[in-house]
Amino acid sequence: MSLREEQVDLPGLQPVPDRPFGLYVHVPFCITRCGYCDFNTYTPAELGGVNPDAWLQALRTELELAAARLGGPTLHTVFVGGGTPSLLGGARVATLLDMVREHFALAPDAEVTTEANPESAWPDFFGAARAAGYTRVSLGMQSVSPRVLGVLDRIHTPNRSADAAREALDAGFEHVSLDLIYGTPGESDDDLQRSVDTAVATGVDHVSAYALTVEDGTALSRRVRRGELAAPDDDVLAHRYELVDARLAEAGMDWYEVSNWSRPGGECRHNLGYWDGGQWWGAGPGAHGYVGATRWWNVKHPNAYADRLAAAALPVAGFEQLGPDALHTEDVLLRTRLRQGLPLASLDAAERERAESAVADGLLVAEGDRLVLTPRGRLLADGVVRGVLG
Repeated sequence: MSLREEQVDLPGLQPVPDRPFGLYVHVPFCITRCGYCDFNTYTPAELGGVNPDAWLQALRTELELAAARLGGPTLHTVFVGGGTPSLLGGARVATLLDMVREHFALAPDAEVTTEANPESAWPDFFGAARAAGYTRVSLGMQSVSPRVLGVLDRIHTPNRSADAAREALDAGFEHVSLDLIYGTPGESDDDLQRSVDTAVATGVDHVSAYALTVEDGTALSRRVRRGELAAPDDDVLAHRYELVDARLAEAGMDWYEVSNWSRPGGECRHNLGYWDGGQWWGAGPGAHGYVGATRWWNVKHPNAYADRLAAAALPVAGFEQLGPDALHTEDVLLRTRLRQGLPLASLDAAERERAESAVADGLLVAEGDRLVLTPRGRLLADGVVRGVLG
């Protein structure tokens, strides 16, 4: 694998035929920074003059350059994430999708998703997004416990997430997802149970649940380091995961990736593309893309992003070209996390032998020609992969 930093252009990109192609658009705006978040986001005080309209104009240029570089592949999925896309408002979110259509063809059944924060997404936003052609909404719920939301520095009120989910469904979205975080210091089993029950009661068809991770450089990590908060406990996290999994299974939602559950047909196709060998262009400040064997990432700050594009140059900060070993490692790492499992044919003889040991240990189970994580294996997914790869 070769790694190169501070590049302003990409090598020739060769999309792999017959693999789904997606577009990820990163919206860098947030009103405040949540204490646990290390995403590439900026509050108004940090932007230094870049506003949503200027960002949209820069994005238009990147989409034009991307389409020219790629030859205009048909998009099977579009995902507008962040950051807080709902801060753009309904009209700008519609304009964004119009810009995508100017430069790319969308498949007739394309999945088009926008993330939204419950406190900046209201019925008019959902109505405008649905009318523009968005098919899916993902809402950051995290918890319904006031004390948990307080530790996470979330600004929405406990009931707002559920109300926003119902508003999205009322606007005509068939696919609505709620994201939960479990393992926050001070969270109880009852806090998490009420959060999961509230999510189920809204009628959404998808729930994501992630263990709280203390990322270096965040406000949360500083509080843990000072001893103000306890770091998440691995045993507690495992117990909480089992609680989430059991309750969602009772509600008719099955896991299709270690941290994601859905009703039949509710899987997020864009995210499946990440895990199952798809390709995508990443547009926006700090966005990552992956085509063929090339992965790249854009410059992070919106000012630098806009400056590069004003000069008609791709806003690339660096790229790496993955060799066969790295591609194999990623393939095993990602596909093992899926309910559909890892094809046995993708493993060499030594890896199959180690996989048999994982089966004997109750971490994997053979289903036809695939290996699937057991419930216990899901709790140790990264370790299972490391064991198979050796």
